[in-house]
Amino acid sequence: MFLAIVDLSLKEEKISEFKNWIGKTNKTLSKFDGFVSRRLLEGEDGSKRILVEFKNIELFRKMHQSPEHQSFHNELGSFMNDSPERHFYHVVAE
Repeated sequence: MFLAIVDLSLKEEKISEFKNWIGKTNKTLSKFDGFVSRRLLEGEDGSKRILVEFKNIELFRKMHQSPEHQSFHNELGSFMNDSPERHFYHVVAE
């Protein structure tokens, strides 16, 4: 299992719209081979993160290079105050 955790700095006035956007884009991304889940998380301090789970890094990278992902990446900027910070992990024990 491969995980990507993306720390976000969202524009306050765009949060509701962003939540809807996550649901819409998940419908497309869920069709990619290896996709497990993609969820928006909110910390107790109000921080926002996206948790992406894929079967492995190779399938994640393949999705990441797709025209669909590029289109979503281009839309992401309209919701953000700053660039997202990405962190990648491999599940090594369960």
